[in-house]
Amino acid sequence: MKSILLTIFLIIAMNSSVFSQATSNSSTEVSSFCRSLYDSYDTYKAKEITRRRFKHSEMMKVLEQFKNAMPSVLLLKQLGVSDEGRSINLLSLGSGKKKIFMWSQMHGDEPTATMGLLDALSYISGHLESPEIKKIFSETTLLIIPMLNPDGAERFQRRSVHGIDINRDAKRLQTNEAKILKATRDSLSPEFGFNLHDQEPRYTVGLTGQVATIALLAPAMDYEKSDNPVRARAKKVAAELVNILSPYIAGHISRYDDSYEPRAFGDNIQTWGTSTVLIESGGWKGNPEKMYIRKLNCVALLGIWYSIATNAFEKADIARYGSLPQNTQNLYDIIIHGVTLKYSNGLAPVVVDIGINMEETVGADGVVHRTGKIVDIGDLSTSATFETIDGSGKFLDGSSVGMERHVDIDELRKAMKAPTTGQ
Repeated sequence: MKSILLTIFLIIAMNSSVFSQATSNSSTEVSSFCRSLYDSYDTYKAKEITRRRFKHSEMMKVLEQFKNAMPSVLLLKQLGVSDEGRSINLLSLGSGKKKIFMWSQMHGDEPTATMGLLDALSYISGHLESPEIKKIFSETTLLIIPMLNPDGAERFQRRSVHGIDINRDAKRLQTNEAKILKATRDSLSPEFGFNLHDQEPRYTVGLTGQVATIALLAPAMDYEKSDNPVRARAKKVAAELVNILSPYIAGHISRYDDSYEPRAFGDNIQTWGTSTVLIESGGWKGNPEKMYIRKLNCVALLGIWYSIATNAFEKADIARYGSLPQNTQNLYDIIIHGVTLKYSNGLAPVVVDIGINMEETVGADGVVHRTGKIVDIGDLSTSATFETIDGSGKFLDGSSVGMERHVDIDELRKAMKAPTTGQ
């Protein structure tokens, strides 16, 4: 009897060791795959997309090229049309049992993940025989809506042509876009979901002062933020995304606010049984067009698809997600520190910090211009910034500084003067 028990124990131990080793190898394979994707990115990215403000017609031209290049691999199906009649499409790749559903550009001015998806498709088209892509295709089916709000993208605006936030239309379903998203999710019943967005590029990782380049969220399903197997699996996927992204942006990954929003698609799709992760693309110094974050999206998406295909994500430590600092709005593009404002009308001079954010405007020629806007004046010593201008020992004419005033940064630098003797 003892001999039998010992034999059973050894078999279990050996199987456990093999399973552990396979999982470890799989995780190593995911990391190695992502590193190769990161290092070779410029060789495969979708070179047709060179700026954030691209339109539906430009995206469709690229998708048609991929379809022609992979006729037996990529299925392009029109799901319906936007409220202005632009096509909303579903891309399908792979034949595996695990369905991975993702939708991008629900907000028309949030195109970073759309660019990343096009880059991922470009990689796939050139690497159909690679072991990673073969594994993804055999184990998963990728289901992608690459631009849910083409009318918003046409104007580079957040909301639909009616002015509705599609991400708050999951209950009433008043927009064509919301109806299409709900119907598609319901018909596919996917196991995994990715809700792809851009967030304000001035969020920080908690109070660290580091810009939040990527924010992650496994959305809540109720006000109590309860967990069930669906949300727990989403947290594992989010933790694996931390593993994938940390080698490149350690300290720049935050956790998005998980307050329950009953009108939002992410929260509802989680409730409907699809393990959903929100990926928000934030900011990066010197990267206003978000081309570096586009690269991160591409690497993260291909990496997480491979991790799901190999089940490597199952071993991710949920604590890696749960311990992420909260997304915090605590950053300015520029802060002028310690400049003295002087006035000619008798007001006493004051020493202040001036917070300036750069705003984008599009000229009649279609060229994007970035101008400074003063958004705060006072003590900004606890705030972070992409750029610091030292104003100590210098002064500005107080009448030239005011809230919401647009300023030319170079002219403002020139206007800062050192006090002359006797001042």
